[in-house]
Amino acid sequence: MKVRVVCRKIYDYIRYDLKEIAFPSSLPDPPNIKKRRKLTWDQRIWVLKRAARLYAASWVRDIGPDLRPAHYKKDEMIEEPNDEKKPAKGREPSTLEDLAVAARGGMETLRPALQRVYMTRASAYRDALKSFIVGYQEGVQQVMEKKEDSKSQEDADVPKKST
Repeated sequence: MKVRVVCRKIYDYIRYDLKEIAFPSSLPDPPNIKKRRKLTWDQRIWVLKRAARLYAASWVRDIGPDLRPAHYKKDEMIEEPNDEKKPAKGREPSTLEDLAVAARGGMETLRPALQRVYMTRASAYRDALKSFIVGYQEGVQQVMEKKEDSKSQEDADVPKKST
């Protein structure tokens, strides 16, 4: 008897409750809402084409020299008057470019690049914190000197009464 009851409850749970949990039914529309008519196949195709055009237009076409190096070799070459091409001035790659190149190499090359980035950030933060502390201490020292000067002036201004 108990096995039958348990099996029935499991069956009801799967049949009713689990279906409602996995695929919940929506609430009915309020009575004041008018239902729209369904789109025809021509209208659906038009909407799909329009959405595809807008989506394609939203893409950024200039993705940079890292992913399309062949398109940017012309920009890196500077033409001299005697028709010799020399590479553009040697510039140091930015941090983002370093990370992009390291990411292509996998985790083994990405980890040291990320460590360099975080170490430079940490050293910059540490230096900024040290300079802040030094400036704060100088400010506190100036305030204390002003207080001592004002106390000494007050003591000099007030004559002592003798009784």
